[in-house]
Amino acid sequence: MPTEDARVESVRDHWWWRSDWPAGRPLYACHLTLDDQPELRELIHHYQDALAHLGHLDLIPPGSLHLTMQRVGFVDEVSPAELKAVAERIADRLRDVPAPVVTFHEPTVLEEAVFLKALPAEPVDALRLAVYQAIAGVLGPRAQPPRERYLPHVSVAYVNSDGPARPIFDALSRVHQAPVTVTFRVAPILTFHRDHHMYEWTSALPIPIGPQ
Repeated sequence: MPTEDARVESVRDHWWWRSDWPAGRPLYACHLTLDDQPELRELIHHYQDALAHLGHLDLIPPGSLHLTMQRVGFVDEVSPAELKAVAERIADRLRDVPAPVVTFHEPTVLEEAVFLKALPAEPVDALRLAVYQAIAGVLGPRAQPPRERYLPHVSVAYVNSDGPARPIFDALSRVHQAPVTVTFRVAPILTFHRDHHMYEWTSALPIPIGPQ
């Protein structure tokens, strides 16, 4: 069932175009993917099954599930040499960062998405800061500073039109699943876009986390 700490009455379309991110403009980002997290994917599947009848939600396919962490920069602004240097710097930095161990359980419903929080947040936040410091070491002031209000999470569904929130809460209230604890051991650099009403990537450069 959903958590009640952020109860909303209505939801709105998530797929409005950001002024700095138009269609057809991919970016590089260092996010956490779920390719090696079968238990977490199964937990998400249970919640998505409960939401499948709601037409104003876009359920996220298994291959697009991710935990948003840190942008590197738009593909048209980061040269291949810079991307190579960023990847090497991130790899060096993450050798000294413990692989985050976090737990996912009940979904949260906000205005534009349904997601699962990663708890505790601190291990992922420390990883994200290390990634940012590595990026900034190469790109300098062009590196996008980390968000001040960062909540690590994995989205289950995005809202595709305005509507009431109650049907979402009602559907999720019928699901009772045990929490899932995972360890993230890879932080890939993704070539990322949102051209088709979904966050997708066309390539992934895996970077190990922690001592190898």
